[in-house]
Amino acid sequence: MAKSSVYFTTFKTSDHENLLQKLHRLMRSAGFEQIDLQDKYAAIKIHFGEYGNLSFLRPNYAKVVADYVKERGGKPFLTDCNTLYVGSRKNALDHLDTAYVNGFSPLQTGCHVLIADGLKGTDETIVPINQKYVKEAKIGHAIMDADVFISLTHFKGHEMAGFGGTLKNIGMGCGSRAGKMEQHCDGKPSVARIDDCIGCGACSRICAHGAPVIKDKKASIDHDKCVGCGRCLAVCPKDAIEADFSDSIAMLNYKMAEYSLAVCQNRPCFHVSLICDVSPNCDCHSENDIPIIPNVGMLASFDPVALDQACADLCNAQIPIKESILGENIEKLGNHEGHDHFHMTHPDTEWKSCIAHAVEIGLGSSDYELITI
Repeated sequence: MAKSSVYFTTFKTSDHENLLQKLHRLMRSAGFEQIDLQDKYAAIKIHFGEYGNLSFLRPNYAKVVADYVKERGGKPFLTDCNTLYVGSRKNALDHLDTAYVNGFSPLQTGCHVLIADGLKGTDETIVPINQKYVKEAKIGHAIMDADVFISLTHFKGHEMAGFGGTLKNIGMGCGSRAGKMEQHCDGKPSVARIDDCIGCGACSRICAHGAPVIKDKKASIDHDKCVGCGRCLAVCPKDAIEADFSDSIAMLNYKMAEYSLAVCQNRPCFHVSLICDVSPNCDCHSENDIPIIPNVGMLASFDPVALDQACADLCNAQIPIKESILGENIEKLGNHEGHDHFHMTHPDTEWKSCIAHAVEIGLGSSDYELITI
C-alpha cells in the first residue's frame, strides 16, 4: 500500500503571510480543492471547548475552513455532539451558549453552529458498519446528513485515550449520547449522587423501558431493564445520574476507530489537525494545564489515521516543557530512552491500539509521507 500524504507547516510566519493565510495554503496544498463542494452541505467537526477551558482552537481557524468551503460553493456549519458527562455542553442550549461564549458565533466564524445530536443528545442516525465491536454506530444526525465531512482537531493529551487527535474528534465526538455510552462502557448509568436526587421522576418519564424507579423520593436504575441510551443523564435537573466508564482503554480505542469509520465511509472527507497548546487533558475539562510540549504546527490529510500517526510522531520528537505534568513525570519516573510523551503524561493510557485497529478495518494507513510546505 502506498504511503498516505500528510502535509505539514510550522507556526512560523512572515510579513507577507499570517497563520490564517498559512492554514488556507496548507489545505490547498493538501488537495482540499479536489472535493466537490458546490451546493453541498459541509459539516466541520470541532470541539468548542468546555466553559472555563482556554486551550481549545481559536474560532479564527474555524473561520478559515468555513470561508474556504464557501469559496468553493459549499454550505458549511460547525458542529459537535452533546457530552456524556455533566458539564456546560450536556444539552444543545448549554452547548450553544458555551460555543458562543468561546467565540464560535456566526459573526465570528461566518457560519452557523448545529449541535448534531439535538436538544438532549437523542437525535441520531443508526449507521450499520458490522465491525468486530460495533455493529451499528449511533452518530449525531446532522453530521450524517451532511454531504461532506471535515474534521478540525486540536491535537492534545487525553486522560483516557492517551491523546485526543483526529480519530478521537471524529469517533467519540460524533457519537450521540447513546453512541458515547457504547464507546465508553458496557455498563449502565447509575444514580451516583443519591443525596442530590430529589425524586422528581424526570428520569422515569423519559425512559422507554421502565428502568428508573422512584422509591422514598429517591431514584435508582434497574440495570436489567436499562439499555444504556443515556437519556436519563440529559434530563436529570440535579445531575445526580452518571455513566459508568468501565471499559478498558484498548476497547475504548477499538470502538472509537469503528465509530470513525461509520462517520467517514461513503462520502468525501478532509482532516486538519493543529498541534498547539498541547494540554495534558481533553478540552472537555473546565480548566487547562500548561502545555506538555511547545507548539509544533498545522497538518492536513485525506487520511485521518496517517494524520494522527504523524501528529504523534512530531509531538514525541519535541523536548518536553519542564514545568508541565509531562516534565514532572519524567523527573519522577525517569527519562527512559524512547519513552512516549503521551503515555508518560498519563501512564495508565495508550493510544497505539486505536491506530492499529483503524488500519485493520481499512480506515487509513499508519505509513505516511510528511510533506512540508
